[in-house]
Amino acid sequence: MEMERVTEFPLTHLDRRPRKRPRLGWDVPQAQKAQVGMFCGQEFGNMASFSSSRAPSDRTTSSLFVKGVARNGSPPWREDDKDGHYMFALGENLTSRYRIHSKMGEGTFGQVLECWDRERKEMVAIKVVRGVKKYREAAMIEIDVLQQLGKNDIGGNRCVQIRNWFDYRNHICIVCEKLGPSLYDFLRKNNYRSFPIDLVREIGRQLLECVAFMHDLRLIHTDLKPENILLVSSDFIKVPDYKISSRSSVDSSYFRRLPKSSAIKVIDFGSTTRERQDQNYIVSTRHYRAPEVILGLGWSYPCDIWSVGCIMVELCTGEALFQTHENLEHLAMMERVLGPLPPQMLKKVDRHAEKYVRRGRLDWPDGATSRESIKAVTKLPRLQNIVMQHVDHSAGDLIHLLQGLLRYDPMDRITAREALRHPFFNRDQLRR
Repeated sequence: MEMERVTEFPLTHLDRRPRKRPRLGWDVPQAQKAQVGMFCGQEFGNMASFSSSRAPSDRTTSSLFVKGVARNGSPPWREDDKDGHYMFALGENLTSRYRIHSKMGEGTFGQVLECWDRERKEMVAIKVVRGVKKYREAAMIEIDVLQQLGKNDIGGNRCVQIRNWFDYRNHICIVCEKLGPSLYDFLRKNNYRSFPIDLVREIGRQLLECVAFMHDLRLIHTDLKPENILLVSSDFIKVPDYKISSRSSVDSSYFRRLPKSSAIKVIDFGSTTRERQDQNYIVSTRHYRAPEVILGLGWSYPCDIWSVGCIMVELCTGEALFQTHENLEHLAMMERVLGPLPPQMLKKVDRHAEKYVRRGRLDWPDGATSRESIKAVTKLPRLQNIVMQHVDHSAGDLIHLLQGLLRYDPMDRITAREALRHPFFNRDQLRR
């Protein structure tokens, strides 16, 4: 069989309101037993993970090969689907180096495939970008960011590590290490039960260290959310859930899962941008979007900090802090939880956000679209009450930290470095 020319570039270094909120674009159908997220691990709850030192057994892989395809040969040429997604079959090769083992996720960008790397003898996650010009261009920007992060992330403990990338049949393919499930997937598979406060502390610390690292490099992630934070390991333990102890012990919901390791890494740098003037376009996924973004006031590094605050609250409660689809309702929820928006911010809103403000104040509830919207806002408690309902100890320190992360004015919002020095993260060190 004639070998196919492949350009490879190895690195020289290496929105409704219910708590079970709508699945995002790359979620896969329930029938597929695959993990969602960009660089996720195998099916959540499978205690046995693939070893990085050996290939899957012949029994596992023999049924994956497509009849008539040579072991290391190229698969038959197929047209992309109507949206430009790469068409493949399990067991086929993605170049002679990688063998497709499973589909891990799909999104507007393309697909993520779990593949066996014959050269490194390990499973990897390959992001196969749609064969569309704008997505190919965005992928090249992401590769540049990933390479810069990898070069500066000594030890590779903060961000997902890129192995290499190549252009295959008009699809940019980004090869990265394979990690465990996203925090969102862990919460979802755990019936949206909250994490213990000490685990929130460890995850929050690592997340802020990653954000500080990126900001030091003059990079803004702009899309931090539980879906883009992955546990390094898929392993977990089951512990009794005393909060629902009235249920029968036979019921599996009587137990909750906790990750064996708190180690995390941040993924998805397709929206990452460098600092520049007049950044006014919309960024961030709705639930984690900062007020300055909604009001059209321009944004910079502090928009990442706001997202971190929302994420930490969600880990404490199991639910997104602001579960909404609409801008005015979102702003009203912020006021309900955090207090009124500063008048100086409302005076500076751009022309697109003027309709949310009336006589120097947020046009709420007069501007509400429905009674249900008003009810959704009214039922929200204050930030202090939210935390105290779910946190057994360290509540005071956590509330104070969140008040710094969720300050309305981005100029007053604390930085990632300042947050890492907060007593919430240093309390355990003081006790030693």
